[in-house]
Amino acid sequence: MSLEFLWYIPNQVTPGHRGEPVTADHNSLDTLTAQAKALEAHGWKGALVGTGWGRPDTFTVATALTARTETFEPLVAIRPGYWRPAHFASAAASLDHLSGGRLRVNIVSGKDNLGAYGEAEEDQADRYARTKEFLQLVRKLWTEDNVTFRGEHYRVTDSTVTPRIARRGERRHPKLYFGGASEAAQRVAATEADVQLFWGEPLAGVQERIEHLRTLSAELGREHAPLEFGLRVTTFVRDTTEQAWAEAEAKVAEMAKNQPDPVQNPHRRTAVGQQRLLDLAARGDVIDDNLYTAPGRYGGGGAGTTWLVGSPEDVAKSLRRYRDLGITHFVLSDTPYLREIERQGDQLLPLLGE
Repeated sequence: MSLEFLWYIPNQVTPGHRGEPVTADHNSLDTLTAQAKALEAHGWKGALVGTGWGRPDTFTVATALTARTETFEPLVAIRPGYWRPAHFASAAASLDHLSGGRLRVNIVSGKDNLGAYGEAEEDQADRYARTKEFLQLVRKLWTEDNVTFRGEHYRVTDSTVTPRIARRGERRHPKLYFGGASEAAQRVAATEADVQLFWGEPLAGVQERIEHLRTLSAELGREHAPLEFGLRVTTFVRDTTEQAWAEAEAKVAEMAKNQPDPVQNPHRRTAVGQQRLLDLAARGDVIDDNLYTAPGRYGGGGAGTTWLVGSPEDVAKSLRRYRDLGITHFVLSDTPYLREIERQGDQLLPLLGE
């Protein structure tokens, strides 16, 4: 299986994200470009650029970084509701054209401050029904001309997006990544997404979800290429196993001493996937040799809830075990961002080659 390794660009208004020490100009174009260029230089394919109300606009940031780099591929997180499908399909097609086919898209359906940008909050069933239509319509607009679509949430008539996305080998359009652990989310992923992203769950949990999604794909009649799978996790890598654990435990102790930062999205901890991670702490501080669950007790959220801790060899061994389950897309990160882009690119990625 061909593996792809991406990083994370901290698209934040306030400094200090997950202990990031850079505070002056932390989200300036020069700072973020330095990270994107380092990713190019140290073996990474690209990076996830996160989204949410109260953060810099993700698509704008990704476009600027693409213009300043040569091979960097942004995985742009976007929310249905914030974007109308035809508007997004056109913007994405333009960036894909200008960048020579470097765009990837991460569809986020979790709750957000929808009222702030003019949308009403919806229950889970409506949110995922809307997301399903969004994915269906965007894919049609990227691959067909004169699209007419009539759904409950979105409608277009005789719509053709220009410029057209150029077919590049088997790639017909930007890859569509998706997350979510609820049953409603998994049913959307099983039929409409290209890549399902998981948080840093234990191996058994990831295996169970992969098997369930493959079963759903067959039951629901998936019409696209087989669903692929990805892992979004913090990788806490140091030169030796002992150094990694000493520093990881010290960092968690510091998190425990201080009040955690307010959660930027107050809905995050109510999400099914996030709750699955938080529940892991009841099973112990360490699962599967080196999946560290303690950060979730003291403010760690999302990909910062669990960490894979160890030497480059330790972490590479763990990532290979996820690969053996069917994971082919990895989105890794740790702070300080620039230092870890370089360290993990030089020490970890060479151990994960084909």
